[in-house]
Amino acid sequence: MADKLTAEVRESFGKGAARKIRAADKIPAVIYGHGTEPRHITLPGHETMLLVRKANAVIELDIAGASELALVKDVQKDPVRQIIEHIDLIVVKRGEKVTVDVPVHLEGEPFGSAIAEQDASTVSLEVEATNIPERVVVDVEGKEAGTHITAGDLELPAGATLVTDPETLVVGIVNPPAPEAEETEAAEEAAEAETAAGESAGESAE
Repeated sequence: MADKLTAEVRESFGKGAARKIRAADKIPAVIYGHGTEPRHITLPGHETMLLVRKANAVIELDIAGASELALVKDVQKDPVRQIIEHIDLIVVKRGEKVTVDVPVHLEGEPFGSAIAEQDASTVSLEVEATNIPERVVVDVEGKEAGTHITAGDLELPAGATLVTDPETLVVGIVNPPAPEAEETEAAEEAAEAETAAGESAGESAE
């Protein structure tokens, strides 16, 4: 179910106007799609920040009394202060299919001392706009080193279709670097340094 927000139609534009909006704890946004002209709106700051924490949030907007369903497409943040500067929303219809990037989440522990290296943090899925999964779970419990899990191996949520290339590597199970090898390497480097220092000292004595 989509979360609800009341939006205000925005008549003033530009950096100065956007600054005033943010100073009033509101967020400037634009909504477009389905053949409609882009509309500039203002969203309530705190409520919106809570909603856009999750990926691909779908919001039911009340714009001047009319209800509109929208998918959060892009959230622009200040890189230093991490405040939301602007949001792009796309109009969606109930039952409509959309393509979204869904986060990949690992669960479980590989076999023995093996570790899971995640190559892809998201996968693209085609899903119903009102039924977008929060994440795709990959179970690595007991998987042995040498195991490769591709996008095509993933267990997708009901009704979801994979858009990412099925051959894309998502997770690789590998052995950790052998500590013995690291120690040997360090010892060899130290020995080389000592030899070089000894030779240098011998040359000085001459």
